[in-house]
Amino acid sequence: KKYFLGAVILLIVGGGYYWYNKSKTGTGVVQYKTAVAEKGTLTTSVSGSGNVIVDQLSTVDPTITGTVANVSVKVGDSVKKGQLLFNIINDQLGIDASSSSSSLLQSKQSLESAKASEKQAEYDLDHNHSGLAQKNILENKLKAAKISLESAKNNVVVAEARYQNALSDAGKRKVVAPIDGTVNAINIKNGDDLSRISSGSNSVAPMIIGDLKTLKAQVQVNEVDVPDMQIDQKAMMTFGAIDGLTVSGKVEKMDALGTITQGVVNYNVTISFDALDKKIKPSMSVSAKIITGIKQDVIVVPNSALKTQDNITYIEVLKAGSQAPERRTVEIGAANNTETEIVSGINSGDKVVIQTIDPNAKATTTTGGIFGGGGGNRGGMGALH
Repeated sequence: KKYFLGAVILLIVGGGYYWYNKSKTGTGVVQYKTAVAEKGTLTTSVSGSGNVIVDQLSTVDPTITGTVANVSVKVGDSVKKGQLLFNIINDQLGIDASSSSSSLLQSKQSLESAKASEKQAEYDLDHNHSGLAQKNILENKLKAAKISLESAKNNVVVAEARYQNALSDAGKRKVVAPIDGTVNAINIKNGDDLSRISSGSNSVAPMIIGDLKTLKAQVQVNEVDVPDMQIDQKAMMTFGAIDGLTVSGKVEKMDALGTITQGVVNYNVTISFDALDKKIKPSMSVSAKIITGIKQDVIVVPNSALKTQDNITYIEVLKAGSQAPERRTVEIGAANNTETEIVSGINSGDKVVIQTIDPNAKATTTTGGIFGGGGGNRGGMGALH
């Protein structure tokens, strides 16, 4: 895991070196570099990298075909929802709308005729004085009139739907902005045939509009770090193209499904910015450190102070006036790339050995911690008290 160190100095490196004679011959002294274990705040984090995205992004891709005309915007323009972007020339759509309108009127006329026929059939039946045979004939005529009326009603519904669809398609010849935002891309020009742009494997959206007020960071986090993450956790972000800029934010969304690249599983994590800086642009590379835990008032030591033997973790403590350090078995807790929490085994104020130099050895040796003297793969920054 990679961890991030918070803003409290956890350790004050002890001044000077301590040494003692290794042998009676006095051929050399072993030197011990120490640091003072003190209580402080330990912050852990995980890291991820990715890019700046536009969260509210809309592609302008008409469902009708025709010839592009009157393109009225350019890349970088701010637009309002409903603002004209361009027109599509397609006369057939207008013809279809007129034809469907006529069909609707005819179906409505047929409906009125069916209503009249039903009323006439009812009247004839009610005023029949010609006997039973004629009554049966008139009853059948009434049934047929009712069926014709229902059919006429259905025809009106169908004609109305066809007319509304044709009217909608005809209206799509005027292409407008679907959202407030900024024109991010234009892939058309006047005279282009939309059917060619939208067909084939290389099809592209004619225009893309994004709301730059919704810029966010989308980073990939390794699967081993995801279980430590939660929505609303704080994050600090830096940008490859902007020196010296650090922006805070919080985790807004985590994908439920990971992506596998060369056997490595990562999850997309979306982070919102607490405040937008005008220098931040879409697609910029971004690195994020997401704070996963803060432990206060805990004893910490440099990772280089930790040692292991036979699966037992210990620390060497150099007491005042002593020439040789004392080994103490410890229980460790949270850690980042430079410090580790000590749950038990030493006390605040103890001088712990972080480096041993033996001039009598064949080569100068340094005793490192169980995390490689600097945390290995653990992420983070220096602690502050």
